[in-house]
Amino acid sequence: MTPDAKQTGPVAAGTEDLRAVIERARFILFDFDGPICRLFAGHSARYVARDLVEWLEHQGLRELLTDEERVHPDPMAVLYAVNRRHPRSDLVVELEDRLTQQELRAAPSAWPTEFADPLIRTWSAVGARLAIATNNSPRTAVTYLESRGLSDCFAPNVYGRTQDLDHLKPHPHCLNRALNAMGAAPRSALMIGDAPSDYVAAEAAGVPFLGYARNAEKATLLRDAGAGQVVGSLEPVLRILRSRA
Repeated sequence: MTPDAKQTGPVAAGTEDLRAVIERARFILFDFDGPICRLFAGHSARYVARDLVEWLEHQGLRELLTDEERVHPDPMAVLYAVNRRHPRSDLVVELEDRLTQQELRAAPSAWPTEFADPLIRTWSAVGARLAIATNNSPRTAVTYLESRGLSDCFAPNVYGRTQDLDHLKPHPHCLNRALNAMGAAPRSALMIGDAPSDYVAAEAAGVPFLGYARNAEKATLLRDAGAGQVVGSLEPVLRILRSRA
């Protein structure tokens, strides 16, 4: 049993509603960390966040962060905090590169999300165009996909974090890049994400959204943000897709 299978998921979206969402989609945009894998499963996100904080302290910039930000378990929170105070600075560029290096170290020990690999292969096999739209480094996503033999399902449509952090989700920038590259009308696409920022970005881009929540807390956050379709497992999505093949 994979780690995700041990989680208590939310009630799945109604089968017929879910089927309609899937059957309309010709272009599938995946968030990376969550729907495809748990990136920091074997290389703790808390450790990565601490590494970024210690690096700032070694630069003599300890006071740049609040006490709460210094102990935040999410490395992206540290990056956001520095960018708010020094937007588009060399400091942000260096910190973003350090985060990318840590993500790349995490990729070999990432846990595949249950049913993600066969879902990706099946969707690709039936003719859908697939892309990744993530706040992680695109290098990290590509490294992981190569390790799972999934690169051909997405290449070259992997869009992720750049040094312009203002374009991170909930900004729709990476979704719009994917849509433009594939020549996709927004309503013919489907975004699969596990965070409110994914839903907000999809709404801004005009793309239908399917939430993936591996536990009840994530499901609540997605529904509170406005997501109408949320599943606790990718298995029903795969089952519906295979029934059409």
